[in-house]
Amino acid sequence: MFDSVRDDLRTTLDEIRAAGLHKPERVIGTPQSATVNVTAGGRPGEVLNFCANNYLGLADHPEVLAAAHEALDRWGYGMASVRFICGTQEVHKELEARLSAFLGQEDTILYSSCFDANGGVFETLLGAQDAVISDALNHASIIDGIRLSKARRFRYANRDMADLERQLKEAAEGGARRTLIVTDGVFSMDGHVAPLAEICDLADRHGAMVMVDDSHAVGFVGTGGRGTPELHGVMDRVDILTGTLGKALGGASGGYVAARAEIVALLRQRSRPYLFSNTLAPVIAAASLKVLDLLESADDLRVRLGENTALFRRRMTEEGFDILPGDHPIAPVMIGDASRAGRLAELLLERGVYVIGFSYPVVPEGQARIRVQLSAAHSTEDVHRAVDAFVAARAELDA
Repeated sequence: MFDSVRDDLRTTLDEIRAAGLHKPERVIGTPQSATVNVTAGGRPGEVLNFCANNYLGLADHPEVLAAAHEALDRWGYGMASVRFICGTQEVHKELEARLSAFLGQEDTILYSSCFDANGGVFETLLGAQDAVISDALNHASIIDGIRLSKARRFRYANRDMADLERQLKEAAEGGARRTLIVTDGVFSMDGHVAPLAEICDLADRHGAMVMVDDSHAVGFVGTGGRGTPELHGVMDRVDILTGTLGKALGGASGGYVAARAEIVALLRQRSRPYLFSNTLAPVIAAASLKVLDLLESADDLRVRLGENTALFRRRMTEEGFDILPGDHPIAPVMIGDASRAGRLAELLLERGVYVIGFSYPVVPEGQARIRVQLSAAHSTEDVHRAVDAFVAARAELDA
């Protein structure tokens, strides 16, 4: 039987490669950092890393590593169980309490990833008599989570408040019992920030709840690093926050839902990814507590990240590159043509700068780009080297 299936799969894989959409995996032989050593899948040797979500450079921070080593000795490697059976340790409850306090929410529940967190919310909270209204550019995990729910689905154009209000009115006219607006805090392909104040105003006007996935913001956006709700002054108006421990908050894995107490309580009873997945490894929980210590004790990493971001965006603009506007460390360099974006990424790797080209279906056709991501771990010299490499690679591509 599989022989015929194998032929079909090979045809599909060939079509992916022919369309320039194949995603090779480059293998690195070092810890995640501003500089990594590529051992397979590209130019071998040490390269500057400008494509990780390691925004604050904490993935190999010595204090985070020390906390992880200590946690292995104290709490062990893994729980081999789910939370409600025998998989909850004191360190998990401590992290949930710390995240709740940090994010200004009443309670928090941990998941193995933010993908699972988003996958566990909608089915639990919304039924066939309810409505969910989602931004058109929301993350795939939100889209998949919504598909698990029986709620009526609406979609509004990216950050378009007039369209959102139209969808709210249509949901109300359809007799929705509950309405939930859901948006990314920062849209990962563009680096654009959701207009949360306006969203909360519309939610208040139409009796809706608000949910924000803040994976690309928590830890460094806002004056205290508490994410887009802090940036927009609406921390007390967002009902549900989801996020990850796998980006700015240490870069390992794990996710959470921070929300109103009753919402979290129901998730503990009904959320399938929580009930049927092994507990977050205790070493990650303990290291995440150290990350929160670092974030609350100083803002030097956030300041350095902001400086690196501003420098890269300014220099690239001066060199004539098309970068989507904003001040987020996601800095998309717009190329347009998919094959050109892929070739430019290859030329950059040859010059010691590790970046990835993004093209359809990850982004719309004709909007291929190289998504550069800045880190607090980058030095000023690193940023200048990256821009110089872009200039040289473009010259070779155009020759």
